[in-house]
Amino acid sequence: MKGLLIFACFFWNGYAIAQQCPIVPFPNDVKTINGKLTLTVNTQIICDDDRINEQAIYLQQQILKTTGLTLSVGAKSTNSAITLKLENSIEGAEAYRLDVKPNGVNITAATAHGIFNGINSLLQLIRLSVVKNNNISITCWSIKDSPRFAWRGLLLDESRHYFGMEMVKELLDWMAFYKLNKFHWHLTDEPAWRLEIKAYPKLALTGGIGNFDDPKAPSQYYTQEQIKDVVAYAADRFIDVIPEIDMPGHASAANKAYPVFSGGGSTKHPEFTFNPGLDSTYSYLGRILRETDVLFQSQMVHLGGDEVSFGNEKWRTDPGVVKLMQDQHLADLTAVEHYFTARMADTLFQLNNKVLLWDEAADADLPRDKTLIFWWRHDHPEQLKKALDKGYFTILCPRLPFYFDFMQDSTQRLGRKWKGAIVTLDKLYAFNLNDLQVSNEHRHQIIGVQAGIWTEFITTKEKLEYMLFPRITALAEIGWTLDEKKSITGFHQRVLDQLKLYRKDGIYYYNPFKPQQTPEPLTARQVANLSE
Repeated sequence: MKGLLIFACFFWNGYAIAQQCPIVPFPNDVKTINGKLTLTVNTQIICDDDRINEQAIYLQQQILKTTGLTLSVGAKSTNSAITLKLENSIEGAEAYRLDVKPNGVNITAATAHGIFNGINSLLQLIRLSVVKNNNISITCWSIKDSPRFAWRGLLLDESRHYFGMEMVKELLDWMAFYKLNKFHWHLTDEPAWRLEIKAYPKLALTGGIGNFDDPKAPSQYYTQEQIKDVVAYAADRFIDVIPEIDMPGHASAANKAYPVFSGGGSTKHPEFTFNPGLDSTYSYLGRILRETDVLFQSQMVHLGGDEVSFGNEKWRTDPGVVKLMQDQHLADLTAVEHYFTARMADTLFQLNNKVLLWDEAADADLPRDKTLIFWWRHDHPEQLKKALDKGYFTILCPRLPFYFDFMQDSTQRLGRKWKGAIVTLDKLYAFNLNDLQVSNEHRHQIIGVQAGIWTEFITTKEKLEYMLFPRITALAEIGWTLDEKKSITGFHQRVLDQLKLYRKDGIYYYNPFKPQQTPEPLTARQVANLSE
C-alpha cells in the first residue's frame, strides 16, 4: 500500500509538472481544460473589428515566421478558429482573457494592447507545442491575466558599445514576447553620442566617434529616420521607447563635438559636465530636447542626472557658475546641479513631457506629477525612501539584482561585481518588494521595475544575448506575476522550455542549469587583456 501511495504521488507530481502552463511571465489566473486543440492550414483568425485588425495580422505573421503554418484572416469561419474580440467587461488596459479549447481559441480584452498580450501568450503555447505534418497540437488552457506593474522596462546602453537596429529590433521582439513594455534607450554618455540632431550635426559625426574600448572607433549613430523606424516598430508591439539624454554629467562625447558648452571634468572623467553658468548651454540643450521630443512619441525623456560629482570640480572657479551662484543664491555645487536640472526639466514640461531621472534627483524637488524617479543605488535605500516620502512615482532598478552586465556565476571572467556579488537567475527571481521595507501607504508609488544592460564589458551581439537570456524571463515575471503565484520550481521548468526557443532562434544564451554548455563569449581582444 505504501509503495502504491509513493507511486501515486510520483505520478501526480510528474503530471503536475507536465501540465504546468509554460507561459512567461506566468499568468495570474490559469486553469487547465481537458483536451487538445489542433491548428491546421484550415484554421482561420477571426477579427471583425478594424480596431484590432493590425493585431490579427501580427498573429498571422508570427505564426508563419515561427512555425511555417499559413493561417488566413477573416470575419467568419465554419472551421475551428482563433477569434479576437474587444469586450468592455474586461478591466485593465493590458488585461486579457485567453481560452484555448478543443474547438478553437478566444482572445478577449478591452483594448488592442490587451489583445496583443493575449496573442503573445498564445504564441508561446504554439511555439512550445508539437508540430506534426504541418499541424500544431496545443494543450488547452483558460487564462485570465493582467500585470502586477504598469512599468516593465529594459535599458540598453549603446553609448559604450553600439549594436545597431537589427539587435535593437531583436530585443523589442523578445520584450513583446515576454510582455515588457518600456525600452529605455541610453544613447548619450562619456564614450559616444548615438543620436542625430539636425541642429547640431557634429554631435553624431564627431561625438559618435569611439566606444568604451576604442576612443578612435569610427562614428556610429542612429539617423533620425532610423529612430523613427525603431519607434514605429516598438509601437506596433505596444512598447514605449524612452530616450536618455544624459546631463549635466556624462557629457564628454557631446563636449568633444561642441567644447564651448563644456563645464570641465576631472582627471578620470575629462570634460564630464555641461556648463551651467552659460545661458547658451540651456539654449543648446533645449534645442536638442525639442528635436528629441519630435522623434520619440512616448512623451518622456530621461535626463540622467547621476554622478555629477565625478567631474564638476571646475564649476567652483568658472566665472559663469560663480556668478550664477551669487545671482540665484545657490549655496553649493549640489544646488547648482539642482538649478540646472529644474531648468532643463521646465523645457520638457513645456513640451508636455514627463521628466525621468536617476535617484539623485529626488533631492531636486521637481513637480511630483511630472517626474519619475529611478532608484538604482541599491546601497542607498534611504534615497528610495526619500523619493517615496516626497510623493514621487518610482521605478525600481537597483544594481543588485537588476544590472544584467553583472556576472551570473563565479566561472565568468569578464563583467561587473559588487563587492564580490554576482547576479544569478535565482537571486534575480527572488527579488521581493517586502525586502525593501516599503510602507503600505507608499506601495502604490512603486509603478514598476526595470533591468539595465550596461555595456562596458559587452562588445558583441553574442555577449549581449548571453547576459540577457534567460534573465529576461525573471525580469518579466517580477514585473507581471503576483508574488503568491510565483514558484522557483515552476519557474525553472518554464526556463527550460524557453531555452528550447533560444536554440531554435540561434540565441547565444547562458544555461543556468549547465553553465559550461554555452561558454562565456569573449572577443580576442578581451581574452588578450585578461591574459596580460
